[in-house]
Amino acid sequence: MAANRVRTRATKGADAVAPTPPKATTKRVNLALQGGGAHGAFAWGVLDRLLEDGRVEFDAVSATSAGAMNATVLAYGLTIGGRDGARAELAKFWKQISDAGAKGPLQASWLDKATRNWSLSNSPSFLFFDILSRMMSPYQLNPMNMNPLRDVLTACVDFDRLRAGCALRLYLSATNVRTGKVKVFETHEISPDAVLASGCLPFIFHTVVIDGEPYWDGGYMGNPAIFPLIYGSEVNDVVILHINPLVRDDIPKTAPEIMNRINEISFNSSLMREMRAIAFVSSLIDREELKSDRHRRMLIHSIRNEAFMSGLGVMSKLNADWAFLQELRDVGRETASRWLDENFDAIGQRSTTDLRDLFL
Repeated sequence: MAANRVRTRATKGADAVAPTPPKATTKRVNLALQGGGAHGAFAWGVLDRLLEDGRVEFDAVSATSAGAMNATVLAYGLTIGGRDGARAELAKFWKQISDAGAKGPLQASWLDKATRNWSLSNSPSFLFFDILSRMMSPYQLNPMNMNPLRDVLTACVDFDRLRAGCALRLYLSATNVRTGKVKVFETHEISPDAVLASGCLPFIFHTVVIDGEPYWDGGYMGNPAIFPLIYGSEVNDVVILHINPLVRDDIPKTAPEIMNRINEISFNSSLMREMRAIAFVSSLIDREELKSDRHRRMLIHSIRNEAFMSGLGVMSKLNADWAFLQELRDVGRETASRWLDENFDAIGQRSTTDLRDLFL
């Protein structure tokens, strides 16, 4: 008898066989996309591979900063052209990001490219900009508030079309400068300003004002926020696409390294707090101490490549060189392929991330 069949008793006493229900060919998940400047091209690669594979469908996406841009373009591509449309729109978006960056002052030197850590640490134009940005605000350096990211976004996304019939739920986080609270822009509120607010680094860009409220980068309060996925979707699986390394073995010693690690810790802190809360609720459910229908077990998965990401130059987050973005994409695709091979069967069944080991 075939191994994939089970024996049942027929009404006349004869043995009959019935096939075991086939495994699901597709599974539905929610996505949580971190920010990280140009390193967001790693998430582009992950998304490209998941879309190409076709076994994972997306219900909702919570995202911040560069993750918010990826999420918006992903949603628009799915809305107008399905999986193939999403892959094409993401590729188009990142190429235009690179083209826009090629016109600016932040260019990698030949030495940066040769060492392939893709830092801008040997770029005279970047070093000059870095010094200026520490002494002058964006309002002094860029009084006309020119932002090439706005031009790229409006060229790549029809926001009216997106709001009218988005293929998934979008939740983009920004930080309210006045209140210090997280603001989550939902699908019907998504606009170029909302996306730019989510990625507004205050040392580089003017504060983004929406309906009279000032916003900075969402990473300060949620990178990304998980709670919108808990309350806004019935899907229990959350796949987190990590950009910022959680762990670094080497102690940062240079000023840029110290500042970078401070940003990594602060931008990961809100995610770690939410993971602690999820782990706590899960432990109560396990001990049958929480029986309310209002609570459910969330299944957490992580796609990350800390060995590669932590080896990148500190300043490479501002490097839009096309060769660098393509390398990030390719590493993201490889990482996603390994994750699918190792974890696809667990989706809908169990977490593949040990929250206590990773976040506690």
